[in-house]
Amino acid sequence: MTADVSEFHYGLVTPIAAYLMACLGAVLALRCTTRSLARRHGEKRFGWLALGAVSLGCGIWTMHFIAMIGFSVDGALVSYDTGRTVLSLFVAIAVVAVGVFLVGYRGSGPVTLGIAGVLTGLGVAAMHYLGMTAMNTGGTVHYNTTVVVLSVVIAVVAATAALWAAVSISAVWATVGASLVMGAAVATMHYTGMAAVSVHVAQAQSGGQSSTSLLAFLLVMLAGPVAALVLAAAIVMFDPEVVGGQRNWPDQPAPATAPPWPPTDHTHSVPNRRYTP
Repeated sequence: MTADVSEFHYGLVTPIAAYLMACLGAVLALRCTTRSLARRHGEKRFGWLALGAVSLGCGIWTMHFIAMIGFSVDGALVSYDTGRTVLSLFVAIAVVAVGVFLVGYRGSGPVTLGIAGVLTGLGVAAMHYLGMTAMNTGGTVHYNTTVVVLSVVIAVVAATAALWAAVSISAVWATVGASLVMGAAVATMHYTGMAAVSVHVAQAQSGGQSSTSLLAFLLVMLAGPVAALVLAAAIVMFDPEVVGGQRNWPDQPAPATAPPWPPTDHTHSVPNRRYTP
């Protein structure tokens, strides 16, 4: 039989918390990428881009699994495979890193941005559905193909917009606004993908979404990524150039100044020569 599924077992608590985590990951990634643009080369630029990729990847993954806390299947006890759950986290960070480093080092040209956006969007969608394969409901999970394709398209558009914003927006308040939009796009992708899900169970089981073991598992899984986001936030907050949006370009030589005119220093000047009678 087809079981009733719900995304809002705890009301609006889980979607709001999930959205805020997606926004946090987005704003940290944008600020870190802005800071990296102040470095033409060197380890510090690599470090800021890496921190931005980890922040965005953890934000997206955390948003997904906080939202999944609110997912329930009537008459079934939901559980998750630990290995696939952790693998989905690494997939999220890896695919986001590919996009961030592409635009961070090669700029936001149409070709680079398009390639980076498609790769990152497909990767985010892969993270989502890999995380779904980690879910065990005691039944069979089916997907509506049309809705799945729509969720992938949303993921690609959201990823492309996020990467463009990462290298194009530097003002603090503009970054905050962009992160709110990006968080909404990520959440839309997630809930669109979940709208494609239907679950068929052979028979109703005892227990439910309120299972203590399930909540404990998800909270343990969330602890690492949330800690990474808190650490990234601390680094960003204590870096004045990230907060203030300043770009000093320290690796560029100081611009040459034009010589005064008329010239005052000549190799063969003779203004002080004295003539004797």
